[in-house]
Amino acid sequence: MHIKPKKRLGQNFLIDKNIQRKLVAFYNLKASDRLLEIGAGYGELTKRVAPHAAFVYALEIDPELCKILKENTIGYANIEIINQDVLKFNLKQHFRKVKNKIKVIGNIPYYITTPIIELLLKYQDKIETIFITVQKEFAKRITAHPGSKDYGSFSCFVQYYAIPQALFFIKRTSFSPQPKVDSCLLELKIRQEPAVKPKSEKLFFKIIRAAFNQRRKTLRNSLDGTVSLEKLQVFFKKDHIDPNIRPEDLALKDFASLANL
Repeated sequence: MHIKPKKRLGQNFLIDKNIQRKLVAFYNLKASDRLLEIGAGYGELTKRVAPHAAFVYALEIDPELCKILKENTIGYANIEIINQDVLKFNLKQHFRKVKNKIKVIGNIPYYITTPIIELLLKYQDKIETIFITVQKEFAKRITAHPGSKDYGSFSCFVQYYAIPQALFFIKRTSFSPQPKVDSCLLELKIRQEPAVKPKSEKLFFKIIRAAFNQRRKTLRNSLDGTVSLEKLQVFFKKDHIDPNIRPEDLALKDFASLANL
């Protein structure tokens, strides 16, 4: 039984069996792993990972799909179906009794990719690794290095908490309904400690957001009103940085150094 995909929920179902198998292989699952699957859909991936993991928590917002999901996973004792919006899901509360860190997998709705990642990174102490299918261009942004046109404030945010890697690209024809763009399996390996250690995270991210808000300008101009020219001059001299540098050429350590001044 199938239902008509709901555009408002960003439903694009992965129908390519070969890609499904490839995803499971890249998850590198252990028998002790506990998985949170976001957007379980009909349970195609759920049933594939269940035999390789200790437990699977299948999160699905669509109540119609949940009914089908329950029917499709009958006989799997290690699957729990949760009918809830991921953005309202209290991960810490749900996994309060789970000692080991969990893995997160899922083919997530593209239109809420950013808030989902922001939410998951809030629970970094509960998560070991995140494997999610995202738009190809979005994956390029997340994994971009300083000096790249794709590098921006969200690249910095994610790379502060995790080590991102684009594992492989997935053609749009692998989904139904077919999206307008190709996709990518993105891995976010949560860091034990943040990539850098600013004295104030709040100020650190405030400076990054301000810098990239006007990324075509030099850093000196984009941070006008956020960081004094006097502090910037000290920063340029101390860290041997060109005063005409643009925000996309600064690494996380540079932003941390500036914030600490």
